[in-house]
Amino acid sequence: MPPVPSDPSGTRIAVRLDELLQARGMTLTELADRVGLTLANMSILKTGKAKAIRFSTLEAICGELECQPGDLLRYRPNEA
Repeated sequence: MPPVPSDPSGTRIAVRLDELLQARGMTLTELADRVGLTLANMSILKTGKAKAIRFSTLEAICGELECQPGDLLRYRPNEA
């Protein structure tokens, strides 16, 4: 069984949606509309509370933000 992440959110994957939105002058509401997700679901992703993301959703977000998946998601190594 893999080790349990020490981060309280339960994952060491960081979502950098805020930074990408700010750099592009776009709001979360605008992105949600363009991608076809509810604002609530987009907010869950933005805050890092999502447990998974569909490739189709990742593809749509990257398409709208003109970025690569690696620009959106970062792995935070265990700092212990």
